[in-house]
Amino acid sequence: MDRLPRWADVALVPLISLLLAAIISALVLLSIGQSPVEAFDVMVDGALGSAYGWGYTLYYTTSFIFTGLSVTFAFHASMFNIGGEGQAQLGGLGVALVALALPWPHWTLALAAATLGAALFGAAWAAIPAYLQARRGSHIVITTIMFNYIAAAFLVYLLVDVLRPAGQMDPASARFPEGAHLPALNDIPGLNLIFTKPVPANVTLFIALAMAVVVWAILWQTRLGYQIRAFGKSEPAARYAGINPTFIIMVAMLMSGALAGMMSVNNVMGEAERLLQNSSEGAGFIGIAVALMGRNHPFGVVLAALLFGFLYQGGAELGLWTSIPIEMRIVVQGLVILFTGALDMMVRMLLARIFALFRSRQPGVA
Repeated sequence: MDRLPRWADVALVPLISLLLAAIISALVLLSIGQSPVEAFDVMVDGALGSAYGWGYTLYYTTSFIFTGLSVTFAFHASMFNIGGEGQAQLGGLGVALVALALPWPHWTLALAAATLGAALFGAAWAAIPAYLQARRGSHIVITTIMFNYIAAAFLVYLLVDVLRPAGQMDPASARFPEGAHLPALNDIPGLNLIFTKPVPANVTLFIALAMAVVVWAILWQTRLGYQIRAFGKSEPAARYAGINPTFIIMVAMLMSGALAGMMSVNNVMGEAERLLQNSSEGAGFIGIAVALMGRNHPFGVVLAALLFGFLYQGGAELGLWTSIPIEMRIVVQGLVILFTGALDMMVRMLLARIFALFRSRQPGVA
């Protein structure tokens, strides 16, 4: 198959995939007697038409950046980490334990400690599947799937029997102290002129963006990153070059788990301000689609996370203001995943043929 120009591979293929997903989504809406134009208007207005809508879109975007980066980091070591959901839930446990440990004097101290706790707990939960892959040959996909369910069950046990305050009915931890309250975007000077109403998006957004830069720097600007990418391209060649596979697998998965765990700072500490069941809210699985659509590049992940943040908030608006079922959000997400993942090669092959035909018709090209 002819190679596509770099710009076409990075921008045109995802754009066409999105367009195909939008067309199929419109046909689905028409088939149930709904207006695609009305649905699009409601989604855009609800997610992007006001500062309040942007506050929710950016809140979801923050979580998806972390989990998308998690999948991306492992992917470059040729590992498909689909355990981000469980790693994020254990990261939430780390956040809760840190936040409840002390009467924090200021949110900056609490944020730094909670971020570290989330990263450590997420990395620890990823370390077991990583070890099984590196030393026992257990497939990382199978073990990370299993550990999602183990994490969910473990968290339910802790919330019901250990962390739940006496006299409280719902399975949740105690509320975090006032010193662990993170400022939302509407609390930040300057941004409060834009976000005039309370919104869930908080300072964790800036940590997510910073981590995108950190991941890019590690993978493309360091020797370790070169070793990870070399191992991901060809394990036998990497072994021949003296790269330790056990070291690479462990480092890549620990970093991947840490990134997934850090997601919980956004919703556990920044929004709920206590640990709840299903604190990850499915973001671990959405991170897979975000990484695929972002071409496993940190800056692509940020853009893809923004798209899925729009779909999440826009889908919620559909359920509130129209008779279109909120499940349509899941349909659209599934179509985006289908065309950017499973059918990506179909779009790529079609564009390659078009570019090859165009080049063959240029003067002087045989």
